[in-house]
Amino acid sequence: MAVCGWWIEMPPGHGQTGLVAPSEAELSLLRSGILSAVEFWIASVESAYQAAKGRNGTDMEAASKAQVELERIEEQIAQLQDAAEGSPDAQQKLKELHDRVEALKRQMSGQLTTWERAELARHPARPYPLDYIQRIFPDFSEIHGDRAYADDPAMVCGMAHFHGREIAIVATQKGRDTKARLYRNFGQPNPEGYRKALRMMKFAEKWRRPIISLVDVQGAYPGLGAEERGQAEAIAHNLREMARLRVPFIAVILGEGGSGGALGVAVADRVLMMENAFYSVISPEGCAAIMWRDASKKDLAAKAMRITAQDNYELGLCDEVIPEPPGGAHHDYDGAARFLAEALERNLTELEKLTPEQIVEGRYNKFRNIAQYYEKVPAAPA
Repeated sequence: MAVCGWWIEMPPGHGQTGLVAPSEAELSLLRSGILSAVEFWIASVESAYQAAKGRNGTDMEAASKAQVELERIEEQIAQLQDAAEGSPDAQQKLKELHDRVEALKRQMSGQLTTWERAELARHPARPYPLDYIQRIFPDFSEIHGDRAYADDPAMVCGMAHFHGREIAIVATQKGRDTKARLYRNFGQPNPEGYRKALRMMKFAEKWRRPIISLVDVQGAYPGLGAEERGQAEAIAHNLREMARLRVPFIAVILGEGGSGGALGVAVADRVLMMENAFYSVISPEGCAAIMWRDASKKDLAAKAMRITAQDNYELGLCDEVIPEPPGGAHHDYDGAARFLAEALERNLTELEKLTPEQIVEGRYNKFRNIAQYYEKVPAAPA
């Protein structure tokens, strides 16, 4: 169907409509109609999203579909911008349309409930630590084994360069497909993983290298073998030794920050969180099952526990919330990596100005002052 010289068609492999650009000659005659069609397309996406939200609250599926459609609109706007060279009016209108799309994407992200952010943190397409390492630390060199029992693929450790400095990296890692998930033990480290992480940290301390920990873990592995090999002791040992490290240490919660499994590699000078990550002592489902004997009340549990990045920042549990690209990190790996790299550079620069004694003292005070609450108690009647 033709609309102002543009053809509405079904792109291969999609059930959505798209716009096909006319020739340059047609563009000069039909530009105003084309821009109106794009504006109508944006309004349609916004209306469909608002209608879905009104029926079901803020629905993740509706938001995801809207985000995908907005990305397709952005692609069409980019094509139009190339064709609109030499027309300041058209370029200005296209800029306004692009800004409107970006504002809608930000609005959709900002309206997510606590549970929906938890779902977003677990999104299967979300970048995992190795995706960030590939983009920020391209010369990463991995080490293997804890020199006591075995290697643990769920815990990735190694060395790299970051903006001219040598650093050590500790990271939990999930898998994308079934084979990778089994290999990575679904991202749940065993005791040997935590001992390998400590081996890397002690090496970094010996050679005065800053440590960066990238965390995306549901929790430490609770299996029988892990318990037999001292899972609790391994995590407790890490907690003690991390508190004593005399080098700058930054931990970043990229997605899930699950209980002691995350804390076992995150007693750091600075704890940063990606915008849609969460950090909690228990999963929302686990909390709901304990509190209400009903795991389906996970949304209430998530809200009550205040697990989002912003909640953790307000409670003093994290030091900075790192923004994500509109729609979430899974929409733009490179953009998310760029935001993370900027935050790492800023915080490392600040920490490198401190002496080892100041680093240890500051880290000790940071964790001693977490979770302090003060309440005014009414005076007893005379």
